[in-house]
Order: sequence, then structure tokens, then C-alpha cells
Amino acid sequence: MNFRVQLSDSAAKALARLDEPLRGRILARLAELVANPYAPRVSQPLKAMEGMRSSRVGGWRVLFTVNDTDRVVYVVAIRPRGEAYR
Repeated sequence: MNFRVQLSDSAAKALARLDEPLRGRILARLAELVANPYAPRVSQPLKAMEGMRSSRVGGWRVLFTVNDTDRVVYVVAIRPRGEAYR
């Protein structure tokens, strides 16, 4: 059974502002997260933020949490690497 993706308002705005090739790469990564958000190739847990995970797409990071009960991947932020963990 797959998960579903839910974007926060700020993540949706950030995704809309990206250029088309990068947006496509991030949407492809979100499709991979739907299949298995815990796959080590796709994401890693953040040590500094309990319960938060990160997925790397080039120089950008997708920060998200996973709700196993409701089968939801909630994307909190999509940011450049230098700003992602502040």
C-alpha cells in the first residue's frame, strides 16, 4: 500500500517557483517517497530534528515527516541545501 503526499503551503509555493526541470526532478522524488519514504536511497532521518526526514535532489532538500497510521508523507519544506536546516 502506498503513501500519499501532502504539501505544506510554503512547500507548495516553493515548488511552484522552481524552474521546470528542477520541479520535474522533485516531483519524481515525491513519487519515490510515495512508494517507500523510508528507503535509504531516497531519504535519511535528521538527527537534529526528531521525526523529520530529508531527501536530497541535487542542491535542494525536501524536508518531510511520515505518518504511518494515515499513510501520509507531509512535506514541510523544499529549500536549497544551505537554507534547509536553519
